[in-house]
Amino acid sequence: MDDQNKNLILATALSFAVILVWFLLFPPPEQDAADPNAAVATQQAPVTGTAPTVAPAGTATTATTAVAEAGADAPRLTIDTARLAGSISLKGGRIDELQLKDYRDTLDSNSGNVEVLAPLGSDHPYYALWGWAPGAGVGLDQVPGANTIWSLESGDTLSTDTPVTLTWDNGAGLTFRREMAVDENYMFSVRQSVQNNGSATVTLAPYGVIARHGEPQSDKSSPIVHKGSISMSDGELNETKYKKITKLDYNEREGSLAEVVQVTEAGWVGFTDHYWMSTLIPAAGTAFKSVVKYDETRDVYQTEAVLKTLTMAPGETIEADMRLFAGAKEWETIRTYEDEDNVTRFIDSIDWGWFFFFTKPIFWLLHTLNGLIGNMGWAIIGLTIVIKAIVFPLAYKSYASMAKMKELQPKMEEMKKAAGDDRQKVQQGMMELYKKEKVNPASGCLPLLIQIPIFFSLYKVISVTMELRQAPWLGWIRDLSAPDPSSILNLFGLLPFATPDQNSILAIISLGVLPILLGVSMWLQQKLNPAPTDPAQQMIFAWMPWVFMFMLGSFASGLVLYWITNNTITFIQQYSIMRFHGFKPDVFGNIKSSFKRKKPADK
Repeated sequence: MDDQNKNLILATALSFAVILVWFLLFPPPEQDAADPNAAVATQQAPVTGTAPTVAPAGTATTATTAVAEAGADAPRLTIDTARLAGSISLKGGRIDELQLKDYRDTLDSNSGNVEVLAPLGSDHPYYALWGWAPGAGVGLDQVPGANTIWSLESGDTLSTDTPVTLTWDNGAGLTFRREMAVDENYMFSVRQSVQNNGSATVTLAPYGVIARHGEPQSDKSSPIVHKGSISMSDGELNETKYKKITKLDYNEREGSLAEVVQVTEAGWVGFTDHYWMSTLIPAAGTAFKSVVKYDETRDVYQTEAVLKTLTMAPGETIEADMRLFAGAKEWETIRTYEDEDNVTRFIDSIDWGWFFFFTKPIFWLLHTLNGLIGNMGWAIIGLTIVIKAIVFPLAYKSYASMAKMKELQPKMEEMKKAAGDDRQKVQQGMMELYKKEKVNPASGCLPLLIQIPIFFSLYKVISVTMELRQAPWLGWIRDLSAPDPSSILNLFGLLPFATPDQNSILAIISLGVLPILLGVSMWLQQKLNPAPTDPAQQMIFAWMPWVFMFMLGSFASGLVLYWITNNTITFIQQYSIMRFHGFKPDVFGNIKSSFKRKKPADK
């Protein structure tokens, strides 16, 4: 390979490193917030607790009781399924306590279960509730709110087999009921109904609210994962980080900082964390107002789904259905809700990133292999083999071209000697030689270029998908979504002291087994070719494997495992193809020469 080709490969490799670091330090920007002045079907009072705006006839104003009051709590109703544990507070009839039985906070067996929703009085209250916005003929104090004490009409425990019904009579002719059910996974169904026993026609608008007090603690290990509000509005995905929610424009209709979108056919709205999500889902085909807002006074983030206003004559009963997803963002589970329960584009609640056209099929393949093999680590190795097989035709042309250039090396050296210092003549002669021999000098870069989007996509998959969280491989690798826990500083566990904390500066040099194997695999791959003659290039090439070793050392073990496997397969492919085309790489000779001290006369 001539110096020009080496320069091209070097430039590509360094560009890859720069892009990678840039991507990590500066995640992709969010989409612009939706127009807060979008048309809405109802009006809503401020969340500051002031009196609601008087609504025109036939219109409803959302009750401003979404933010629950602190104080002694009411009796609770137990939630108990195979996958969920928690309770419903009869104060507000809100779901405000929910843990996931299948997931723990850490790998420690004594660690508690992951908490998705939390009640008032906890460090970060987070709950879902429902209600009715009052319209014509109904006062704000005549509809249930976050602090209304409900009565239990039927059922004593909410489970997959036993729904429950709550009831509340406003004493002015309206009886409110709330029927709640839950499936075998994470989906709650809530049917609200109102019976008009009075003598006047009234109008009401059903709504659902998810309220979150304060911004949740950030996950520093995953800076590229979206955390904040997420919504789907007639096929358009909207994501807004918590900090951006606090900078929304003031909306007079909502009485707070708010983003409002009118959904005409299908959508959902809620909050998403790294692996968990809570989402309000009106029935498909139902128009509703999707709201994301922030109450500066109480430091409360809130999402709402407000359905259209309903008119109810005396003696009539009206109903409204809405679902709540509150649980883990499992690909299989979410896909089932999308395909079988008609939740539009629910799979996009997983943050697939810019390269979603690569990320989605890569995860599908990884998930399929994991189902066949039963271990995510071996599935990553299998995925790497499949990807290398797919791009093999491209790699074959590249390595065959590199072998051909090795054959042309003597002719190029003669050309350089004949041209002397005339570099233009050398370049013209080389181009004619390449054309005559049908060799593409840039083909050596193609395998590396195709690896860039694949690498980013796999990095995204390992970073964001639930299935990689705490997934073991073998031995000491108990979580493929976390860095290799072993460390060279304690001789990989032989010395009796712990490894440095990830936030410590020593973590930079606390390399585990996998990062070291990564550096060695890159170094061996380099030895398929002699070191460049230019001293500057020689130094850069010599340091590159070890720079990547430290740079990728703190990445998820699954990603490092992929890169090691990729380097190993690349080495085998390149060595075999070059030998097939008549050039035998002197790997051991190149290794020996890299350790050989040069004499002054050789310089």
